[in-house]
Amino acid sequence: MKIGVLSDTHADSFAQLPDKILATLTEVDLIIHAGDFVAKDVLEGLKQLGEIKAVRGNMDSDEIKRILPEKELLEIEGKKIGIIHGWGSPHGIDERVGNVFSGVDIIIYGHSHYPQNETKNGVFFFNPGQARNSFGILTIGAEVSGKIINL
Repeated sequence: MKIGVLSDTHADSFAQLPDKILATLTEVDLIIHAGDFVAKDVLEGLKQLGEIKAVRGNMDSDEIKRILPEKELLEIEGKKIGIIHGWGSPHGIDERVGNVFSGVDIIIYGHSHYPQNETKNGVFFFNPGQARNSFGILTIGAEVSGKIINL
């Protein structure tokens, strides 16, 4: 399964998202957004591109915070995936978000604006970075692989 992953769009409208992200998201099986949409229009626009799983971030509007969960747990291709925005300093954020989930294979998060694409202690951590600078493609099959795409 090919998953388009973005976070920290910080956009007032869907039209503000970079064209390269939008073109790529039309070619994936699932879109995951790890929070900080800011405006509901961004969420609604992404829904027009395909199936989306999303969590809220600290900068999201009250409206988004009412409709999206703080964290999400999915199972895809036999892999358990935890999704959360994150909080606090970028230093040590993967440890903090890692402590939220147990028994997961993959953790997708945002908040720090710094991409991460690595396995630590048996868990694959994937942060696509801030959407004005980068996003990611996560491929899940027998193996898990991630790719950060810089804009």
